[in-house]
Amino acid sequence: MAALRVPSPSKSSSFWSSSSSSFFSRCSLGHKTLAFNESRFRICASNSFKCDLPRSVNYGNGKPTIPILNERTLPKFLESARMETTVNRNGAKLKLFSGTANPALSQEIAWYMGLELGKINIKRFADGEIYVQLQESVRGCDVYLIQPTCPPANENLMELLIMVDACRRASAKNITAVIPYFGYARADRKTQGRESIAAKLVANLITEAGANRVLACDLHSGQSMGYFDIPVDHVYCQPVILDYLASKTICSDDLVVVSPDVGGVARARAFAKKLSDAPLAIVDKRRHGHNVAEVMLSLQLCYYYLSSMLIVLLLYSLLFHGF
Repeated sequence: MAALRVPSPSKSSSFWSSSSSSFFSRCSLGHKTLAFNESRFRICASNSFKCDLPRSVNYGNGKPTIPILNERTLPKFLESARMETTVNRNGAKLKLFSGTANPALSQEIAWYMGLELGKINIKRFADGEIYVQLQESVRGCDVYLIQPTCPPANENLMELLIMVDACRRASAKNITAVIPYFGYARADRKTQGRESIAAKLVANLITEAGANRVLACDLHSGQSMGYFDIPVDHVYCQPVILDYLASKTICSDDLVVVSPDVGGVARARAFAKKLSDAPLAIVDKRRHGHNVAEVMLSLQLCYYYLSSMLIVLLLYSLLFHGF
């Protein structure tokens, strides 16, 4: 089919003078479009490149069949260095991040799970403000933030809140705050007038920051779980200590479990029952003020258990609750 060709600018004057208006009325728009497309095709053909596809495009039932491309069959110009490395897609949705409170514990947890800690940048400004930046994508991932709020409690708590906020703004699917030591847990009730219940306040802060779940260890009291409006997983360290004592092959006749105060009697009794119903002792602890405690232990009790090996439950409680 002959195509209408537009003359060059140098010959435009003679062309327009020799052509009448009726000529353009008889020429269809389709002829002009065809000529333009053909010239455009000739221009693009000279600058085209060949894709190194694994096989040519097949036509079935009048429709082209496009081959499925993956990291092994991609053309060379689409390959990247990221595809050259093997990615473990099974564990790609689980991320562990550690704060600065106890990085050694976080490293042990990651080693036990067979994972690597996520890359995170945490630093302090000159005025004491905390800066947190995730250095890898957490979009659609289940993120676990390991950050106990041990002393300094305020610093570590604020750092945890900023970490949760950073993950939430990075579109993490689920954010779990792993808090082995939950600070302010002992401020769970009012013992005098005009006191605050700081445990509830901290629970609200963690919830509002964006955490979806909290994993805590040996809370001071079970009622602290009710302060959260999100699910709380409360785990106990008792099985770990029992396994340790079992490995020492200590005779049950040489054991006595001591509760540090009246409030720990139930926990001490459950601990003693697991140790073949070991004897139970209770310490009379009297508080005269904040951070001031007086321990009264009877001479009769000391004399009775002088030849025994005392495994004081207070040691267990000090690790997670404090005196």
